Amino acid sequence: MIELGLSRISHLLQQTPLTWKAIHIAGTNGKGSISAYLSHLLTSGGVRCGRFTSPHLIDRWDCITIGERVVQESLFRQIEARVKLRDQTLGIGASEFELLTATAFEIFNHEQVDIGVVEVGMGGRLDATNILNNVLVSVIAKIGLDHQSLLGDSLEEITREKAGILKRSVPCVIDGTNSPPVLKTLEDRIKELDLVVTRTNPDLPDGHSSSLGRLFRQLDLQPHQQANMCCAISALKVALAKVRPELEADTLVPQLRHVEWPGRLQNIVLEPLVGRTEPILLDGAHNNQSAEVLGQYVESKLRTQGKPVNWVVAASRGKDLATLFHPIIKPGDNVATTAFGPVDGMPWVKANDSQELASSIQCIPGIGKVASFDGDVSAAINWACIEANGGPMVIAGSLYLVSDVLRRLREVRK
Repeated sequence: MIELGLSRISHLLQQTPLTWKAIHIAGTNGKGSISAYLSHLLTSGGVRCGRFTSPHLIDRWDCITIGERVVQESLFRQIEARVKLRDQTLGIGASEFELLTATAFEIFNHEQVDIGVVEVGMGGRLDATNILNNVLVSVIAKIGLDHQSLLGDSLEEITREKAGILKRSVPCVIDGTNSPPVLKTLEDRIKELDLVVTRTNPDLPDGHSSSLGRLFRQLDLQPHQQANMCCAISALKVALAKVRPELEADTLVPQLRHVEWPGRLQNIVLEPLVGRTEPILLDGAHNNQSAEVLGQYVESKLRTQGKPVNWVVAASRGKDLATLFHPIIKPGDNVATTAFGPVDGMPWVKANDSQELASSIQCIPGIGKVASFDGDVSAAINWACIEANGGPMVIAGSLYLVSDVLRRLREVRK
C-alpha cells in the first residue's frame, strides 16, 4: 500500500540530523537517468557522493550507491534493522518506502557523503524524500500522466504535486522540453517562491555548454537523453558553485559517455539464459511518455530492415494497456505476454494478468502471433527468441519485468 505524507518519516528521522547536502530530483520520466548522470559526474570530480533511486533493480539495496558502488548488503541490513526497530519502538507505522528512505539517508550519514543525489519516489510534495532540508538544487525532469489516482487527473495537478519539492531560497533546474501546461504550472510556482531557475533545452542555441554540444555530436543520443544530460549538467553547475567552486562542471562532461543506466534502452545478450546470441533491447517503459520514447527508438533502430519486432511484455496492474502498448506494437509483430513475480519490499505492486494483456494486444489490427505465458518469464523469452529467429526483439512494459530478466541472467551466469 502506498501512503503519502511526511509525518511518519519526520518522526522516524527526528533524532537523526542529516550530515550531507542534497540534490533533489522529481519528475515522471528521466529522474533516474539524471540521478545516474549526477552521481557519476560528482564521483568523477572527487566528490564523495551517495545516490538513492527507486525502485531497486535486482536486490533491495541496489537502489543505494556510495561512490557509484552499490552499498554493501551487510551495512544495508544493519542500518535497516536499526530503522525498523526505531519504527516499532516508537509505534510510528512507517511504510516500506519510508523505512527504505530513512535507511538510505542514515547510510549516507554513516558513509560521510558530501552530496546525496536523491530521486523522488512518487509525486514530490508528500513524498518521503521531501523531508530533505539542506538542498543545493532542486530538479524537475519531464512530467507526464502517471499515478493519477494518487497525484491528480490532469498534467497541471500532477505538476503541482511534483513542484512540491521546490523550496524557498533553493535554486531549481527544470526540463524546458516539458509541455506548455507543465511549464506554465512550474513557472507559477517558481514565481510564487521567487526562485532562481535554470530552464534547459538541448534544441535551443544556448540550451547547453559547448562541451556538452560536442558530446551530443559524438554520441548517437535520443532527444530525451540529451534533455536529461542538460538537466544534470545544469544542476551540477549550481551544486558545485556552492560546495566545490574550484571544480569546473564542463571539464567533467566527457565522463557522461561512461554512464550506464540498466533497463533503459539497454542492449544486452541473453546468453546463456537462452541460446540467442544476438543482442535484444531491454527497457522499463511503463507509462505513456516513456513508451513513446521506446517506440521512437524501435522505429529508428530496429525496424530499419523491414522485419517485424518480437516482444515480451508485462505491465503493472492498473495500467492502461491500450495506451501503453498499442502505439508501439505494430501490425506483423509477435508478442509474448507474461507477468513479473513478487517485488521484494513492495508487496502492493502486482502484475497485470497476462491473459488480459494478450487480449488487449490481439485488438491491434494486423497483429502477428500473440501467446500468453502467465508468470513464466523464461518461457515467454524462449518463445519470442524462436519467433524472432535472430531478428529484432524487445522486452518491455515494466521495470519489474526488467528486474526479473536481469535477476535470471545473473543467476545463470554465476
